[in-house]
Formats: sequence, structure tokens, C-alpha cells
Amino acid sequence: MSSTTTEAGDRRRWLALAVVMTASLMDLVDVTIVNIAMPSIRQETGASFSQLQWITAGYALAFAVGLITGGRLGDVYGRKRLFLLGIGGFTAASALCGLATGPDMLVASRVLQGGTAALMVPQVLAIIHSTFPAEERGKVFGMFGAMVGLGATLGPLLGALLTEWDLFGLGWRPIFLVNLPIGLLGLVLGLRYVDESRAPRALKLDLVGMALVTAALLMLLYPLTQGQEAGWPLWGFLLMAGSAPVFAAFLAYERVKVRRDGSPLVELSLFRVRSFAAGIGVQLTFGVVMGIFFLVWTLYMQIGLGWSPLRAGLTGVPFSIAVSVAAGVSVQKLVPRFGRRVLQAGAALMAVGALVYLAESAHYGQAVSSWQMALPLVLMGGGMGLIVAPLTDSVLSEVPQEHAGSASGLVNTTQQLGVALGLGLSSVAFFGSVHGGIVSAFGHALWWVVGGLVLLFALMFALPGRGAPAAKQDEEVRELVSV
Repeated sequence: MSSTTTEAGDRRRWLALAVVMTASLMDLVDVTIVNIAMPSIRQETGASFSQLQWITAGYALAFAVGLITGGRLGDVYGRKRLFLLGIGGFTAASALCGLATGPDMLVASRVLQGGTAALMVPQVLAIIHSTFPAEERGKVFGMFGAMVGLGATLGPLLGALLTEWDLFGLGWRPIFLVNLPIGLLGLVLGLRYVDESRAPRALKLDLVGMALVTAALLMLLYPLTQGQEAGWPLWGFLLMAGSAPVFAAFLAYERVKVRRDGSPLVELSLFRVRSFAAGIGVQLTFGVVMGIFFLVWTLYMQIGLGWSPLRAGLTGVPFSIAVSVAAGVSVQKLVPRFGRRVLQAGAALMAVGALVYLAESAHYGQAVSSWQMALPLVLMGGGMGLIVAPLTDSVLSEVPQEHAGSASGLVNTTQQLGVALGLGLSSVAFFGSVHGGIVSAFGHALWWVVGGLVLLFALMFALPGRGAPAAKQDEEVRELVSV
């Protein structure tokens, strides 16, 4: 092969990487960009508080329940094909969000956006894995980690600027419409530069399992989110109670699916690995904490304190910077030396930051300034950075290699479900106390955050003390989870 051909192939690989990472950034930004515009959306559309919850929870729920199936579809029908379908659908859903005529249409469009993201996002790491050799993946995944940090920083700022600028009199709508040129460019370049790939032996789809778990989650989350606004009616409690037997039916069907074709939606044998089972609890709890905090935080600043979107976005900059810095230090320096204690230190640091925030909010009331919030936000951001970067690797460190794919998908799904559950619990943690004023309700919600972080700290004791286990231990675990 000539050097010219080799260089062209190499350039093609990096262009493909740029395309899939840009698509991933678009999803990451979209998750964070919406929160900062919530008060503006409420003011213009007349959305109720429960509808505001569904604008974010609908996305998280659709994304979560579709992630594993989205990955399977890519393995079966081709990752490039599903990536292009996902990015095209995500772009179209973004247009519908930007053109929404009311809160109900916006919620429905956000659910569609989450579902299409579930087709797009799982293909990104799979395409990277099939495009780059093992010796280059470390560098590539390092770049991917930096992209995650960029998304966390860029989302709130971009959302604040687009809302504040009121481009063409469109108000909050450009936070969604900005995805159109990016998505269309990604679609065109993806067609040209991303190569097709499939799994050598793909598992079959589990649509019945997906339907059962979706029904169970909706039966739990819908009355939890609507309950406060509806006055906690009897049907809500009956639905929440009914979600338990539906979830039990899902678990029973998954066991049948294992015996029938070995292609369950959830690999139940993974839960025999103690660190993985505990790690799922850690991911769920962490997602709940984040789901509660980020929604009520922006409502507190903009509705409770009357700040503009730009001021609220700039106030969050210390948090974003602290997340990025701590994440880099955590993975490169601290976790290899101190193991799980780094994650526990992160949970403790976040709890201290939330307590400082509680004290400042109670002391200063509505006179609190942005610079006074810097200390608790740096503490919370630094703690989050210590957790978010190494958490997935810690949870997966004792999982045998042959189950790594399904385990990784389940970990990501669990965190998204936690976010959706946290947004639902905001009805109790925040909106249930809002009659006493949003500043007071924010303090009430922060106590929920602190409680979640204490639980998170305790659950982390079940994570591996250090990194990956020795080869002998890995072989023992491999035998344990064999089906």
C-alpha cells in the first residue's frame, strides 16, 4: 500500500472521529442547555411545573430505555446506518422542539429527541472501537473524556447566551434550533467518512423486555411527577404500587429470554458480581442527586432570585471548571493511587458544598450574590469531577470481559434512569415546598441532595478498593457469572 493511500485512510479515520465526537457533544450539550432556559420556557409557554419536569425527564427516560436496544440495533443492522438514522432523527426532533407551539408539543418532541439520541450515542464508542487499533484507543478515549468536560461547560453558557440574546425574537427556541446546522453537517460528513461495521455475533432484540421495563418506569414516574399538581390522587398511588409487579414480570421474562436465545435486554447474571450490583446502586443514586439539583438550582437562581439567564449561566462557570479539573486529576493521579476512596471523597466534598450552599442561602436569602455562591459550587463541582470520570471504570472493573458491553450499557442506562427519577422526585423535594417561596424550597431540596450524597458515600464501600482485579480473581468472577 502506498504512503498516499495510507495517509488518506488515516485522515479518513480522524475525520470520522471528528464527526461522531461532534454528534456526541451535541447530545451532551443538549442535556445541560435546557435547564438554564426553563424559566423562559415557563414564562412564554405557560408550562406548569410538572410539564417543566417532563421536558427534561421525558428526554432522560426515552434515552435510558432505548440505550441498550439502540446498541443492539447497531450491532445487527450496522453502526453507521443507526448512527446516521439517530443523528438525522435527533436533528428533526430538535427542529420540532424549536417550533413547539406549546408545552405538550415540546414534551413530546423532547421524548422523540431522547429516543433518537439512544440510537445515535451507543454507536459512537462502537465506531471508535472498530475504527482505531487498540494502541491508539487510549488517546482517542482521552479526547472523548475532554469532550465530556467541554459539554458540561459549554451547555449552560450556550443556553444562557442564546436565551439572553433573543435571536430574531425567538426567545429560548435557538437552544434547540442550533442543532440543525450541526446535525445536517454531521449527517453529510458521516455519510462520506464513517465506515460501516457490525458485531461478528450480534445478540437478538428484546422488544418485549423493553416494553415491560418502559411500562414499569412510566407507572412509577408519571404519578410521581404529576402527583403534586394533581393533589396526590388515589390513582397515582395505585399506579406506583402496580409498577412493582410489572417490574417483577420484566425480571421473570428476562430469565425466560436467557434460556430461549441468550439475548436478554439486561444480563441478570451480572448482579452476582457484588461490586457491579453495588455500582448500579451508586449510579442510580448519583443520577437521582444530579436530577434533583440541576433543575431546582436554575429555577432558584432565575425565578427565586430573579436573575437573568446569562447571570445564572455565568454563576455556574466555577462549577463547570471545577468538574473538568477534578475529573482530569482524578483519573490520571488520584484513582490509581487511592482507588475508591477518591470517589468517596468526591461524595463527601459534594455534601459539604451542598451544606455550605444551604447555610449561605438561609443567611443571605434573596440578597445572595454570584461570588458568594462560588465556594459551594467549586466544592460541589470538584466533588462531582472526582466521581464522574472514574465511576464507570470502577463499577466495571470486576466484570468479565465477555460481559463488558452489556454491563457498560446497563451502567449508562441506570444513570439516566436515576436522572429521570430525580426529576420526578423534585415534586416532593422542591415543588411540594414551593408555596413557601422558591428560596425556601431550594433549601428543602438541598437537604434531599445531602441525603442522597450520604447514601452514595455508603454504597461506595462495596466498590473495589483499587483498580482492576488480578487475573486469578477475574477468572473466579468469570466462573461466577457464567450462564
